[in-house]
Amino acid sequence: MALPGRPLVVSVVVADGLVGSFGLGVCAEIFGYDRTGIGLPRFDFALVSEAPGVLRTDTGIPITVEHGLDRLARSDIIAITAWELFGRVPSPALLDAVRAAHARGATIVSQCTGAFVLAEAGLLDGKRVTTHWQWAGELAARFPAVTVDPAVLYVDNGQVITGAGTAAGVDTLLHLVRREWGSAAANALAREMVVPPHRDGGQAQFIDAPVPACEDDLLGVVLGWAAKNLAEDISVDLLARRALMSPRSFARRFKAATGTTPHAWLLGRRLAAAEGLLEETDAPVEEIARLVGFGTAAGLREQFARRRGVSPRAYRQTFRTGLAGSGARPAPVQLDGHRGGAGRVGGEQALVEAELGQPA
Repeated sequence: MALPGRPLVVSVVVADGLVGSFGLGVCAEIFGYDRTGIGLPRFDFALVSEAPGVLRTDTGIPITVEHGLDRLARSDIIAITAWELFGRVPSPALLDAVRAAHARGATIVSQCTGAFVLAEAGLLDGKRVTTHWQWAGELAARFPAVTVDPAVLYVDNGQVITGAGTAAGVDTLLHLVRREWGSAAANALAREMVVPPHRDGGQAQFIDAPVPACEDDLLGVVLGWAAKNLAEDISVDLLARRALMSPRSFARRFKAATGTTPHAWLLGRRLAAAEGLLEETDAPVEEIARLVGFGTAAGLREQFARRRGVSPRAYRQTFRTGLAGSGARPAPVQLDGHRGGAGRVGGEQALVEAELGQPA
């Protein structure tokens, strides 16, 4: 990245009141110290702003920024942390400076909503990118030429790397270190920071999008039955019969009431129930798969890998509620009134479409 004999110039772009404290701290932790002892090069680390001086972070803590946008013209790595989406449009001067840095070969990394700045500069057109899952839809709506993947922690497009929300900045920058200076350096840095060198899975583990509710009284009764009998072989035909409708009429009314399909709704309920049992009980994966209607452990693992990006075992280790070693007895394995019914995560169930009559 840099010429022999000179340190790598790393600049973090900040704006008054918008400085993401956590993102800034991650950048400083990785690039702000002498890490040559673990195989990293020397870094010339500094903050950059369009109006240097005393700026406020998003938590109100003041920081001093000494460099203007001209520093970007000699920066090897440029990081853009979280950005205000509605009250602050990136200025033409900032966008021009970022485009120029990209054109001459600088590596540009966005954290969280910093991706909106790169998209505004046109650097994400035609690329697959990510941002905080909460703002992925907004990014996709504003910039149709950009393909937004809300389920991953970061996306590497070579010169441009986009990271997801908050703590994913650690994963993103450790990936950059691994890519540029090797696994040994990244692993050593992760040990110093007391973080895993690589996290399994992605944002899908943390997205809070509950399974759609149903306000239709007739359908509500049917879906209440389905939620309490997830282990059954439930099909659209079966649900339609219980609702005294034809499968086609049931599917139309279901979609109008919930915004999703019967198959997608049921898949979401099963995944949510499985998550709750993994968090709150010691039940084996095979037993949980049977209780929630996936039939086999292999079926549950497949759906977890596809929808959550991790295995059931990894999910349990991440979200365990502390039963192990606490002396508490495991919660009884039951689905009626199960606490996990609303679901910690979701979001992708609306993407699943099923043919009428296909077993859900």
